[in-house]
Amino acid sequence: MKKILFPFLIALAALASGGCSGGAKQTAGSVPVLVARAFTTNVPVRIDPPPFGHVMPISTVAVHSQIGGILQKVHFKEGQEVKKGDLLFTIDPRPSQAALEAAKAALARDQAQLENAKIQFDREQKLLDQKLVSQDEFDTSKAGYDTLTGTIAVDQAAVTNAQLNLEFTEIQAPLDGVTGSLQFHEGNVVKAPDDVLVTINQIHPIYVAFGVDDKFLPEIKREMRGKVLQVAVTFENMDEPPPHGELTFIDNAVDEMTSMIQLRATFPNERSMLWPGQFVEVELTLSDLTNTIVVPSQAVQTGQTGQFIYVVEADPTNAVGQIVEQRPITTGITYQGETVVQGGLKAGETVVIDGQLRLASGVKVSVKNSTDSATLSAAR
Repeated sequence: MKKILFPFLIALAALASGGCSGGAKQTAGSVPVLVARAFTTNVPVRIDPPPFGHVMPISTVAVHSQIGGILQKVHFKEGQEVKKGDLLFTIDPRPSQAALEAAKAALARDQAQLENAKIQFDREQKLLDQKLVSQDEFDTSKAGYDTLTGTIAVDQAAVTNAQLNLEFTEIQAPLDGVTGSLQFHEGNVVKAPDDVLVTINQIHPIYVAFGVDDKFLPEIKREMRGKVLQVAVTFENMDEPPPHGELTFIDNAVDEMTSMIQLRATFPNERSMLWPGQFVEVELTLSDLTNTIVVPSQAVQTGQTGQFIYVVEADPTNAVGQIVEQRPITTGITYQGETVVQGGLKAGETVVIDGQLRLASGVKVSVKNSTDSATLSAAR
């Protein structure tokens, strides 16, 4: 038994020794890396980091009653969307109706008296021409007629006012919007014009207000001369595509305390994704870099002399081998995990995105997997 076991142990030791030697030679000879391919694309230039903003209604109206009285009927539900002209409230119309009837009655009475005064005045005019009445009698008749003429004007104004008050018993929506909570309910006595019955916010369209550092102001103003700047917003738990709007307002002064300039964008908000008071992250696109070279940001390294990247090339000493070259580059902006390379790299070249710690120019590498940068970007 011992004679058989001893040669087996010698052979196993020799195999293990050979395996370890081969593994060490492979590790020393080539470094495993992950790579990606540089490619060209269009990259939006946006303010970084993105500012935060808050959503504002484009208009807010507090609905008051023009007349006092008992709130007889509420014609909507809290939080309901209403259109301009929709009936919101009805104030008890009976007092206003009675006042209108009284004003009309007074007008009719005074019109009858005016007709009688007109007859008297015409008669006095003829008698004065015939010198059958004195000038004092004629003047008295004329004064009575003129007084009643003025009374009729007052009565007509009273009728008009009473008609308006009757119309005011039906309160209509002054604009399209969403109603807030009711401040008064049916049966409450409303005082005019102090009491606010409900507040309506117009949300189609809607504003997003945000502030940016004043260092961006010159570029924003320059870009706005030639085109409309696009704005997109995102927020937590958003389950739809980001809403898009346009930059429509730049404040006329920079805040001296914060060095921020306030901006405002207008959004159609057709799907009502944005709500007044909501906080959002704002993406303001200033311009677009067209046909620019980008690589995954993890490929860019920083050394004592600046930024560099490892480019995979063919090994001149081995037809099937690969080595890396440490190449200095000039970078631009970063967008969604991709960094713009402004100089030092060509589209289509392969760069290392993982394993750089063991690399230097001329080191042999073995590619664990090869993935285009465009594919990585799409996967994100």
